[in-house]
Amino acid sequence: MGGSESTFSAPPPYAYFVNDLMLTVVFVLQVAVAMTALYAFVHAAMQRPDAYTAANKMTKPVWLLILGAAVPLTMLLSALGAAIGACAAGVYLVDVRPKLLEIQGKSR
Repeated sequence: MGGSESTFSAPPPYAYFVNDLMLTVVFVLQVAVAMTALYAFVHAAMQRPDAYTAANKMTKPVWLLILGAAVPLTMLLSALGAAIGACAAGVYLVDVRPKLLEIQGKSR
């Protein structure tokens, strides 16, 4: 009864590999989302401020704040941060960026 034997067995050897693989995949996704958000931030910073209001979108400082916060959140909050950053960058790149380019007469 009072022996030192544990009732739990050691995890199988592949469990450590799966865990390492999962952590690596999440890290790679975080870096990819952070780089995409950084690209969106730089693109937003290079656009004319009046183009945002002409496109009937939020103002340039608001987008810079959203995208600027998305980059560090992506790296600090793991999967949740990556989801927040992906949403912010995705909305900008899919919705706002094409309208800005169209209004400014630039090609994609």
